[in-house]
Amino acid sequence: MRVLAAYIVALCLAAAPAVARANGDGGNAAANSPAPAANTASATSPAPAKPETVTSESDLQQLKDLVEAQSKQLQDQQQELQEQKQEMQALKQQLGSSGTNAGVLAAAPVIAPTAPAVIGPVVGAPTANAALTSATPAPQATNEPTAWAFKGVTFTPSGFFAAETVWRQRGLGADINTPFTSLPMPGASQYNISEFNAAGRQSRIAMLVQGKLPSATIGGYYEADFLSAGTTSNDNQSNSYTLRQRQFWGQAAFTNGFTITGGQMWSLVTQTAKGVDNRTEVLPENIDAQYNVGFSWARQYGVRIAKNFNNKMWLAMSVEEPQITFKGAGPTTPFLFGQAGTSGGLYNPTANYSFNMTPDFVFKAAFEPGFGHYEVFGLVSTFRDRIFPTGAAPYNANTAGGGGGANIWLPFNKGKINFGLHALVGNGVGRYGSAGATPDVTVKPDGTFATVRSYQGLATLAFHYTKWDVYFHVGEEYGDRTQFINGGTIPNVGFGAIGFNNAGCWTEPAPGSGGYAPGSVGNCANNIRNIIEGTAGVWYSFYSGPKGIFKFGLEYSHEAYNTWSGVGATGACTSAANPSCGPSTNDNMVFTSMRYYIP
Repeated sequence: MRVLAAYIVALCLAAAPAVARANGDGGNAAANSPAPAANTASATSPAPAKPETVTSESDLQQLKDLVEAQSKQLQDQQQELQEQKQEMQALKQQLGSSGTNAGVLAAAPVIAPTAPAVIGPVVGAPTANAALTSATPAPQATNEPTAWAFKGVTFTPSGFFAAETVWRQRGLGADINTPFTSLPMPGASQYNISEFNAAGRQSRIAMLVQGKLPSATIGGYYEADFLSAGTTSNDNQSNSYTLRQRQFWGQAAFTNGFTITGGQMWSLVTQTAKGVDNRTEVLPENIDAQYNVGFSWARQYGVRIAKNFNNKMWLAMSVEEPQITFKGAGPTTPFLFGQAGTSGGLYNPTANYSFNMTPDFVFKAAFEPGFGHYEVFGLVSTFRDRIFPTGAAPYNANTAGGGGGANIWLPFNKGKINFGLHALVGNGVGRYGSAGATPDVTVKPDGTFATVRSYQGLATLAFHYTKWDVYFHVGEEYGDRTQFINGGTIPNVGFGAIGFNNAGCWTEPAPGSGGYAPGSVGNCANNIRNIIEGTAGVWYSFYSGPKGIFKFGLEYSHEAYNTWSGVGATGACTSAANPSCGPSTNDNMVFTSMRYYIP
């Protein structure tokens, strides 16, 4: 309409002088003066004054300039409209949509297919968990775009803003995530002091970037929170905690069912809700940022190749970042398998890193026959240390580890009731447990590694009704005794050896000076036999709709762990061979959360 109106104005301006001359008008004077009333002039009336001369050359030149300027403006508008038309056509092709209103941007195609309802808050996956208020809501009819386009790709933001608190019966010196293996023993001063902490550090930001090709969807995903501390971070005043990389990966999902993903992501060990697709991970709906004991997972480097067979079966294999977790004592032969990080190598100088021989390899098959989601998977790891025997040359020793697991997720009553089971069993797979209760390896008397057998399991029951979500988790991680004899008759080398001293586990030492130095409990081997955690929680969604989600959460958790028995026990527990004679500890924890999820 603007183009048509401009044409009409130009024609009127161009034709006005000619019309005036054709009517006998002298030019601008008649146009600017009112017409005389009919029959008012008489023969005796004096003749009207002679009109001014015809339009001057300067007036004509101004008119020509005006017409030329408007003609140029019309040409520019036509070119702009043509460019906009081409851009909209290209955008429609990229989005795979047809007939979409130009004023409403269609939702971006997702790399991972839409997932069924799952319990975990799959933050960053707008379509996963659509039935739950713990996830980002599915796009609804609105004039607002769900993504924006730039240079042929679409950007979809996600994440949440959190205000959370935790109260613990035992002092751990920990924020909203619980270091499960750091519970103080009865002899520690922290066992008798509670703690309360509050933070917004679990707030999360994420962005999905995607581009549509004829044979594939390519893109990437970034996700970060603030559960990281720099050298200047503290709770005294500014609480200036640092941004942390959670996920950062790229992906190509082909129309033939193959998908390749690379970067930092959830391990393929972690259960998913739809096939083996990224961004559909089934996470325990804990407020606790360390999730729940018994949950098997890692977020680390990985390259994953997967094949989808008609949305009924998926096969996948991943190559992932390895690392060794170790606990052991007793050998007289020196050994070496890592060092503290090198600052020049951009590692943390206060953390230890192992010298890894090969990556970890994970294999998985997922099935969705029509009801439920089922997975079986296997894990292969390798471990290496360097031995320094007395009177002989040093040498390297290699040890293999691995295990297998299964996941089941059953949604009942259209996802209003969900039941899940997870299990992982193996040798040298302890670091994949959320508590990390079992080390991957321990040491033999000759300094070589021995893998520790680990059992990890988690059961989940969840209910979803209107604005309420209620969930229960029970999980356990267990590590076998892995002990050896180094002289004498009682095993005193390895992990959980009955010759280890536990005499000091019940005796509280005096603290150091300054008030920030709890006493260190001595003669307490503290080799964990098992950790058990039970969790109950509830979420209430104050609002869930096209403007996002605003919700409140309350969670209670009880954790208890038992250690392997050793020598030095007092009272009725005097038999080192009896596992129940080992010292134990526990903690009660209460969490609250207030979150806003962006749509």
